[in-house]
Amino acid sequence: MKINELFEDVITEDLRYEFKAILNQENPIKWAKTLVAFANGNGGILFVGVSDNMEAFGLSLSEIDKAKNLVSIINDRHIFPHIKIRYQLRSTDDKAEKFVLAIKVESSQSVVRYREGDFSEIVYVKGDGNTTPATPEEIISLSKRKYGVDDEISEILYEEDNWKGFLNLCKEYRENATAPTLKELQNEEIVSKDGYAKSGFLMFKDDYDGDDSLICCRLWKGLNKAGSVLDSARYKGPLSQVFIYSLRFIERNTRIGWEKTKSGGRREIRSYPIEAIREAIVNAIAHRDYSINGTQIDIDIFDDRIDIVSPGSWLLPKTYEEYPLGSIPSIRRNKIIAACLDIANLMERGGTGFQTMVECYKGCKSEKQPGVLIYPGFLDLRLFDMLYESDLKIELEDLSDKEKVLELLKIGAKSVKELQTILKYKNRGEFLKTVINPLIKEGKIYRKGNVKSPTTLIYIS
Repeated sequence: MKINELFEDVITEDLRYEFKAILNQENPIKWAKTLVAFANGNGGILFVGVSDNMEAFGLSLSEIDKAKNLVSIINDRHIFPHIKIRYQLRSTDDKAEKFVLAIKVESSQSVVRYREGDFSEIVYVKGDGNTTPATPEEIISLSKRKYGVDDEISEILYEEDNWKGFLNLCKEYRENATAPTLKELQNEEIVSKDGYAKSGFLMFKDDYDGDDSLICCRLWKGLNKAGSVLDSARYKGPLSQVFIYSLRFIERNTRIGWEKTKSGGRREIRSYPIEAIREAIVNAIAHRDYSINGTQIDIDIFDDRIDIVSPGSWLLPKTYEEYPLGSIPSIRRNKIIAACLDIANLMERGGTGFQTMVECYKGCKSEKQPGVLIYPGFLDLRLFDMLYESDLKIELEDLSDKEKVLELLKIGAKSVKELQTILKYKNRGEFLKTVINPLIKEGKIYRKGNVKSPTTLIYIS
């Protein structure tokens, strides 16, 4: 009798099924590795009493009992964490004297290892008809898939000196301009009760240098990638750092226009509203799938739009078009990374980030509203240039740098950093020396706050 006469779905050994004539007690790793691999995958069934050519010859009830007892012993002594198993019997003869034992293994929520002695642990994964030890890269990918990339407690104790970049980010964007306390981080489960950082929080650590934090930025000439690249940058490191650098890249490639108000004044119009850009980058960092190796977030600026493309499938049950504009539900792919951005006041639990983007484009034509394009394994968040083919006049281009600063400050106070970004100065010292300090000496502008701080506000006199 063939095995597919007892189990119709079984055609051959593959990712879900494997056959064993018997379970060798003297060398259990020969079959136990299959159980481990099934648990590390999507689950599977090991059939005992079946030959390699799919002949279901079966075992006696006493042999079945011995096999089940052996599986229980090995699971208890050598497989960690223990796997969940169910058994099923099918008779191979009319007299019900012989049976095939089906050992059903459930997919584990943790990475499962086979332990031999005190120092030898091996993670096994299932191939198509074979079981092999996982490579270091496969273990990392498996761990990220099992734990959602970021919710595993690490062996790194949280110390403020090692997260200065993240704490400075919090000070910049939190309403009270303070860094979060250890208690706050623990309440948000970013740090364990014992003071250890979660794996997602490690991606904000000052010395983090993982390839999975990479963001590639490009400014294109034209409406597609057929044109030449006018500006480009690659940012890798702590997530707080790549966020700031990516934001600055877009800012230095953002045009500014003006429109007259009813009162006779002027209102600043940017190609891309600061709030919309910030929300878009935060969304990409928070929701990308970090388990997909060899990928990055891509920020491409074209003449008429920005495309922010991040790895990861669409998680919601409906397509983007089926949700009312600005009311996309919030589903967090990376719990801890999202919590870090939330505690820095960059992301809200209510999923209002996309609503903020929509509000920034209020009054724009429907074809210029923010949108999401869904591709297999990738999401493209698209923001349109509000000044593209617009009647708004770009008035700063023919002015000197000092005149540009004065025009910008007529709209309202701005920080030194913001002015430096708009005027495209790479060196803050040079910007202060040639533009800001001379204007202060002339009495045309004045500074409020710390002289050395880039976030100090500048006002027109």
